[in-house]
Amino acid sequence: MEGHHKEEKTSDVQSPADPGHPVKCSPVIIDNIPLNGPTVNVLASENFIHQSMSIIVENAIKKATDVREKVCEWRSPEQLKELLDLELRDGGESESEILQRFKDAIRYSVKTTHPRFFNQLYAGMEPYSMVASFIIEALKPSLYTYEVAPVFTLVEEAVLKKMMELIGWKDGGDGIFNAGGSMSNIYAVNLARYRCCPDIKENGLSAAPRLVMFTSQECHYSISKAAALLGIGTKNVYAIPSDERGKMIPSALEEQILSAKSEGAVPFMVNATAGTTVLGAFDPIDVIADICEKHNLWLHVDACWGGAALVSSKHKHLLKGIHRADSVAWNPHKMLMACLQCSAFMVRDKTSLLQRCHSARASYLFQQDKFYDVSYDTGDKSVQCSRKPDAFKIWLMWKALGSKELEQRVDRALAMARYLAEEIKKREGFRLLMEPEYANICFWYIPPSLQTLPDGPELWEKLHKVAPVIKERMMKKGSMMVGYQPHGEKANFFRMIIISPQVSRQDMDFVLDEINNLGKDL
Repeated sequence: MEGHHKEEKTSDVQSPADPGHPVKCSPVIIDNIPLNGPTVNVLASENFIHQSMSIIVENAIKKATDVREKVCEWRSPEQLKELLDLELRDGGESESEILQRFKDAIRYSVKTTHPRFFNQLYAGMEPYSMVASFIIEALKPSLYTYEVAPVFTLVEEAVLKKMMELIGWKDGGDGIFNAGGSMSNIYAVNLARYRCCPDIKENGLSAAPRLVMFTSQECHYSISKAAALLGIGTKNVYAIPSDERGKMIPSALEEQILSAKSEGAVPFMVNATAGTTVLGAFDPIDVIADICEKHNLWLHVDACWGGAALVSSKHKHLLKGIHRADSVAWNPHKMLMACLQCSAFMVRDKTSLLQRCHSARASYLFQQDKFYDVSYDTGDKSVQCSRKPDAFKIWLMWKALGSKELEQRVDRALAMARYLAEEIKKREGFRLLMEPEYANICFWYIPPSLQTLPDGPELWEKLHKVAPVIKERMMKKGSMMVGYQPHGEKANFFRMIIISPQVSRQDMDFVLDEINNLGKDL
């Protein structure tokens, strides 16, 4: 940007006693580089920032949330590489060129804030959280010590306290925000293992017996990733069968625990899921907790998706028994719409187990003789060093809206899911996979050419090819985004995720009309 960089041409420096009056001094040059004055004038970038914010408001906020605009401007990777000119060169580009670069970045990106984006477990524009993200980026704090992030350290503590209250931990607990729900689940596995075999931290896997853990066949793939990453081994993750609704079968869990013990293995943890990724199923936490207490196993609840139901008096029953969990993962960036990423990991333990498990006691950060209470230096609980204050994204939004408004958003999203399910049942050519329990609506679209076929291998084989074609057509048209997938032996079906309060009944009707229009010739 013009004026942002400048060469040092003077040996004038500002007087510390009187900053307004420079004083003459001899130039200091090292390795032919003058060091007397700054080479970057940050204030010269102010005009660029103002122009940039105008473009963001117009293109990434107004247009991106306008139902009349496209969800995406689809281009192939080869086309996009050509359009964006991604090569990095020795010389910088002009301000006008850079402004065009990020206009293009916005134009060709998927607008996940669009009212007709239903593809992932997050969606919609949340202005308060977005502003919080801007503030974080402007201040560039890192949340390892109170001395460098005093405000955000206290904000994280306040948010975690409120979330633990909603879980039902009356005596509080401990926790940390981290880089995503997968990381939260990895934390849970590591913490559960540490409680079982604390010597592993110093002596490694040779200090441990064969450890095994249990989770439903519907769980998030991060559970297996955690086992691989931590050296437990994916073969030591026992997948417990689920019922027809995708819920873990408790009797099968206990059978596998006993089987593992008979093999000489040491069970140490059970992962229950509150809101599975595909079906939106909630495992029976209360019954699973009984089994965990009986066998002295750590109970972790992956509530990354379903945790938002805890803010709703009408729907919190879905997580009945969660207060008995040893740890909980919950992502406010999903149903609660905080900006990415915003992921909390919480433990019921209050004996500093989280810190003891992960602490490395770096003396350059976590000095014990500081002039303030060092218990506010939370970084030694984390496997990260640098860590963004993600809790601020949900805190500012929660302060602005209040718990009642968050509750109404959750209730409305689930009511909208019910509306869509009822509409699917009314329409010829549409068939529900099952009645939704949460905000996941799974259904097939059966084109007219297949509607006369009876249920059987021929129908399912042909139907399996329908959803991918419709998905391709909607992406290239840019009209909306809805995900699809197979599930077990079931042919590809659509999975609608409803979150945003921007979404209306008319959008639900549009989705079904559009799928029919895009696929009726198949």
